[in-house]
Amino acid sequence: MKKSIIVFFCLALIVASTQSFAQLSKKEKKEWKKKAKEYAKNPANLKQLEEDKQAADNNVSTLNQKMTQMQSSISEKDSKIAELEDQLSQVRGQLTAANAELTSLKENPSNSMDFSKGVVFKVQIGAFKNKNLAKYFENNPNFGGEAKDKEPQKLTIGVFRDYWEADTFKKYMREMGVKDAWIVPYQDGQRVEIKDVLEGVVGDKPAPESK
Repeated sequence: MKKSIIVFFCLALIVASTQSFAQLSKKEKKEWKKKAKEYAKNPANLKQLEEDKQAADNNVSTLNQKMTQMQSSISEKDSKIAELEDQLSQVRGQLTAANAELTSLKENPSNSMDFSKGVVFKVQIGAFKNKNLAKYFENNPNFGGEAKDKEPQKLTIGVFRDYWEADTFKKYMREMGVKDAWIVPYQDGQRVEIKDVLEGVVGDKPAPESK
């Protein structure tokens, strides 16, 4: 009776990986019954078979975990690639815009010297009577002035976007003997008070170190 139970258990264990013992052919059933009897005679082989099956199952489980990790890693890499492609697309767009702006500047070089808009700083070198230099003001951005009736004509030299550059130039002019040199600001072509524009232009930018 005990032997029959072992044979039945062996047979059930061997055919567990098939869909159903009933689906086997008569020849296959006969072969598996023969193997079951062999395992019944040698339980050690049956034990080894069970251990091998368990080891195989563990190996399959480990491989499935690794495959899941690899799929997760691939998904992260795909996401990173998509992010990098998006950044590359943005950089290409910026480069295209920069090239377009450069082309525009090349086609219209005068635009780079257009100081009629925004805030600029000039260095006034003096106010003179009986000296009319207004004819030199036009088409000469580095030399200008203001000529009003019954007022001394004010002359300026240089035009700067940066206040500290204008300040350095003013100091050079004073060192060369132009003691009355001082900075005058203009906004959109109109002379304004320096207190009205200095804070917005200079901000937190420190003065350059004296040489």
